Amino acid sequence: MKQVGVIGAGVMGEALIAALISYGVSQQSIVISEKRKDRADELTARYGISAADLSANVAKADALLLVVKPQDMAAVLEEIKGSINKSAVVITFAAGKKISFIEAGLGTGNPVVRVMPNTPTMVGAGMAAASLGAGVTEEQSAFVMGFLGATGKVIQVSEDLQDAVTATSGSGPAYFFRFVEAMVAGAKELGLSDADATTLTVQTIVGAAKLLDESGKSATTLRENVTSPNGTTAAALASFESDKIGDVIASAMKAARDRSQELA
Repeated sequence: MKQVGVIGAGVMGEALIAALISYGVSQQSIVISEKRKDRADELTARYGISAADLSANVAKADALLLVVKPQDMAAVLEEIKGSINKSAVVITFAAGKKISFIEAGLGTGNPVVRVMPNTPTMVGAGMAAASLGAGVTEEQSAFVMGFLGATGKVIQVSEDLQDAVTATSGSGPAYFFRFVEAMVAGAKELGLSDADATTLTVQTIVGAAKLLDESGKSATTLRENVTSPNGTTAAALASFESDKIGDVIASAMKAARDRSQELA
C-alpha cells in the first residue's frame, strides 16, 4: 500500500496506527485525518506520520481505515464519496454498520472490509474479526488480515456473524472489567485493603488468562483441575451456579448482540 489513510485518530485509531507500523507499513505512508488539531499534532510527533484534510487523504489512499463512531459514519461517507480513490479498499471499524451500508453510502464501488476489534488492541493483545465484501482482492485481504494480526489475533467470519462477534469479543473486555470490579469489592468486604484487593484480583485474572492461552487446556479442564471436592473453590462455584451465572452471561451477550443489530 503506497498510502494508508486513517480517518479518526482516537484511542482505537492510534492502536491501529501502531499496528500498521508494527506490520511494516512505513510511517511516511500513513496519513491521518483528525478534526482535533492538538490530537493530530500529538500523533504525528509520536509516530512520525503525517496529517492531511479528509478529501486530500482519501483521494490518495490505497487503503482507508474508517475509525469513526457508528452515528458519525453516514456523514463521513457523504463527505468522502466525491474524492475517494476508486480502487482503495475501505476498512470499517464501526459497530453494527454493515458492508452494504458503507457501499450504499459511498456509491463508488470500492471494496469494503468490515472489522470488529476490541480495546486490548491498544496493548497488542486484541481480538479482531474481519468480513470481506465483494471485490476485495487477495492482496487487500492479506494486507487487512496481516496488520490486524499485529494487534493480537484475527479471524475471518461471514458478515452475518459480526453481531455475535460484537457480543463476544467486541464488548467482552467490559464483562471482565465488571467482574474485576465485583471481585475487588468482595475482597474489601472480607477485610482486604483496596490496594491489596486490586493487586490480588488483577493478577489472578491476568494469570488465569495466560494459563488458559498457553496451557493448551480448555477452560473446563482448568476449572476442574483447581476445584477440589468440597473445597473452597467448589463452594464458590456452587454459589455461581445457584445464581445461574450461565444464564446471566448468555442474557448479557444477547443484549449486546441485539443492540449491535439495532445500530445497523
